[in-house]
Amino acid sequence: MLQSNMNTALTTQLGLEDLLADLHCARRNEELGRLALLAYCEVRGWARQAGKHDIADSATKMFTEHPCICKEEFLARIDRVISTLECHQQGYPQFRYQASAETPSSQLQV
Repeated sequence: MLQSNMNTALTTQLGLEDLLADLHCARRNEELGRLALLAYCEVRGWARQAGKHDIADSATKMFTEHPCICKEEFLARIDRVISTLECHQQGYPQFRYQASAETPSSQLQV
């Protein structure tokens, strides 16, 4: 049971890291369509999986209740989404990869 919970937490954490990397890349390049897809689909999916329903609801409302009128407003909202996710990322323990002769290189250490 503990192993299962650790795997789920690790999967959630790694999913968040991947999502943030995608968001940062799309934001840096101002890829508005990609940002919209990530915010509406991927952020909501991750948030539901992580049990962060407030984030999922916020991402939904960003598009359904209060759509943006201009590019600057949209990017400001994306920046808030990224900041929120970064705050949640800080709540996860930091894992490091440790390779040695006895252990496989993919083994994680806390």
